[in-house]
Amino acid sequence: MKFIKSAQYDKQFLLDNMMGPNALKILEELTVGLDLHPGMKVLDLGCGKGLTSIFLAKEFGVQVYATDLWITATENYERFKSLGLDELITPIHADATELPYAENYFDAVISVDSYHYFGHTPEFMDAKLAPYVKPGGFIALAVPGFKEEYHSNLPPEFLISWGAADLDTFHCCDWWQTLLSHASTIKVDSVAELTCMDEAWQDWLACDEEHAINDRGSMNAGAGKYMNLIAIKATKI
Repeated sequence: MKFIKSAQYDKQFLLDNMMGPNALKILEELTVGLDLHPGMKVLDLGCGKGLTSIFLAKEFGVQVYATDLWITATENYERFKSLGLDELITPIHADATELPYAENYFDAVISVDSYHYFGHTPEFMDAKLAPYVKPGGFIALAVPGFKEEYHSNLPPEFLISWGAADLDTFHCCDWWQTLLSHASTIKVDSVAELTCMDEAWQDWLACDEEHAINDRGSMNAGAGKYMNLIAIKATKI
């Protein structure tokens, strides 16, 4: 697809604030077909430096709760304020396993490049995330993953940049489908590959951030042919 919305954002601003493959392109593809509109309360879970929160506020006019554990609320607030978005985005510093919200509060949850860190256990969805979504609300997740399950025989390209433990939470579409099918509080609508993987990764590798520099070894050696970006969409029952 053509990333018309993402292309409007300042390239240097994106490079300065990326924490992984280009989250705006991932989010632009993830939100195709989603009913996001002004007045909705949206949890952006694992928002990092807030690029996805900025996109959600600017492109859809929703009220965003930008929640992250690694980046402080103050740092993100200053970024949102500098863009004139502080009235649409509320920064929250919180652990995804201990969210400080009321149950049935959100119309939607969006999570880009973070759910795999904390949501890879069978109980997480029912116990830790779905309770905060209104019945009929939706959950849209984008996670990095594999084309197939390679953990028992990792391709050598991976080991140039990463150890086996770094890839523990990377899985294939079928694995995620099976995991989330056990959740009793959601209906899984789709689990599918995103088309933006190559573009999103190339944007990330162009950053001078230390993790991007480290990732270049494996990706330049061809690790990308085994990898995936996965979109998961579900509805709260």
